[in-house]
Amino acid sequence: MSDLLGYKGKRVIVSGCFSGMGEATARALIDLGAEVHGVDFKDSALPLASFNRVDLRDPSTIDAAVAAIGGKVDALFNCAGLPGGGAFPALDTFKVNFVGTRHMTEAVLPLMGPGGAIVSIASTGGLGWSRRIPVHMELMQVQGSQAAVDWAEAHPEHVAEGYAFSKEAVIVWTQFMCARLIKQGIRINCTLPSPTQTPMMATFQATSGKDVVDAAAEPLGRYSTPEEQANGLLLVNSDMAAIVTGVVLPVDGGFMGSLATGQIDISAMMKRG
Repeated sequence: MSDLLGYKGKRVIVSGCFSGMGEATARALIDLGAEVHGVDFKDSALPLASFNRVDLRDPSTIDAAVAAIGGKVDALFNCAGLPGGGAFPALDTFKVNFVGTRHMTEAVLPLMGPGGAIVSIASTGGLGWSRRIPVHMELMQVQGSQAAVDWAEAHPEHVAEGYAFSKEAVIVWTQFMCARLIKQGIRINCTLPSPTQTPMMATFQATSGKDVVDAAAEPLGRYSTPEEQANGLLLVNSDMAAIVTGVVLPVDGGFMGSLATGQIDISAMMKRG
């Protein structure tokens, strides 16, 4: 399997490696023989090649971490994020989930060459992206972290509680960037996880409501594990996915397919929304 995925000897960066999906991803990559460099707000106990503490709200910490890692980078896994529902200030959630993720990617891109791959964790909570394409395309034209924050402060009606809009932005940004990056031989994708049993779950249930979270766990009928979500990330960033780019991949036990075919009652989700 490690030969098929092609991670042995690759230099990779994982953001959010302290816990949850990021920790599971970093652990799996180590097991597959990759040289794993981790970044997070909290220290990691994994046997990483290097670790740098990063606050994705602060671009200077991102730049310092990427400079410390240096060298060629084969793959980037953007796994860090904050939950929504008012658990954190809306602007902080937006900064971490979109602005910081974009800045991390832009900082790493000069270290990548042909064959490079980027994957970010979005969310089924960002499914409203297609209804707000003009708004998101306006945001896509805003260059630089501070300018993106300024844009968000000027558009609180769109940013709202921060989470859904930031995940929508990750989805649109992934699709926006794929055509230009593939010309450099670099791929970019994102995943849409179903509710996953991570340390964030208690916050999701408290802020969004357990009924809403449970509704998003159908038809699988349970929460996914961090390891199951890590497998989706590993797949799309692997050598096996050589020309797969711009893909928004559901890793959700059939939620999206069932939703599209009217087999799920999402009244609880819509009521809260």
